[in-house]
Amino acid sequence: MVVIKLDATDSTNRYLKKMLVHGPLADFTVVTCRHQTNGRGQMGTTWIAEKDKNLTFSILKKLTNFNVSYQFQLSCLVSLGIYKILSALSIPNLSLKWPNDIMSGNQKICGILIENILKGGFIQMSIIGIGLNVNQTQFENLDKVASLKQLQGKAFDLDNLLMQIVQQLEISLKNYKPSQWGEIKPTYENLLFKIGQPCTFKDKEGHNFMGIIKGINDAGQLLVALENDEIQLYGYKEIKMLY
Repeated sequence: MVVIKLDATDSTNRYLKKMLVHGPLADFTVVTCRHQTNGRGQMGTTWIAEKDKNLTFSILKKLTNFNVSYQFQLSCLVSLGIYKILSALSIPNLSLKWPNDIMSGNQKICGILIENILKGGFIQMSIIGIGLNVNQTQFENLDKVASLKQLQGKAFDLDNLLMQIVQQLEISLKNYKPSQWGEIKPTYENLLFKIGQPCTFKDKEGHNFMGIIKGINDAGQLLVALENDEIQLYGYKEIKMLY
C-alpha cells in the first residue's frame, strides 16, 4: 500500500487519473488530501468539505478478469467495508442509501464515487473515491447531512480513521470473487436505507410517485414496488428518493 498525502487538490479521483497518465501505479495506491476543492458524487453532485476536518481520499484497485457487468459488486463491497468500520465506532442508525451513500438515520455521512477503467469488456482498474464527514460541524446550505463528531460528540483522528478504512477495504477487495455475490447481495439489501418502507420518489421526468424499495438486481438496479404492485427497475440516474 502506498499513501500519497496532499495539502489540496480539486479531486483525489482526478489526481489519481492524472498520475496514471504518467506511468503505472501500485495496486492500492491511496491519495488523500487535507482540502478537496471540487469533489464530485453521483449525478454530478458536489462534495463540500472544510480543510482538515474530513476524509477525502481515493484508492486505486487493480482487477483481473473482472467483467464490467459485475461493477456494482465493487460498490457494494466498498459500502459494506466502510459500514463495518463505522459500526465498530458505534455510529448510530447506519444504513446504505442506494447507490453509493452511507447514512446515519436520515442524515448522509459518507459518499462514494467509483470510476472504472475498462479494457475489452473487463474492468482493468477502479478508482474508488470516498468522502466521509468526520469533524466538520457546520454544513452551509446543506440539510440532512451530519458528521461523526456531531453524532458521537467527540473528534476523531483522521489519519487513524483513514488507515482503518483503507485496511478494511484492502481485506474486502483483495480476495473477492464474483461467485461470492450470492452472500454479499442479501447483506447489502438488508442494510438498504428505507427498505420495505413506503417512500416518495422522483423519476427522470420530474414526476413524483410512491413506492417501496424491495432490493436490487445483479446489475445494481433498484427494485421498487409501485402502488399497482408492479416491480419496476431503476438505474442510477433514473430515480431520486425524496425523504
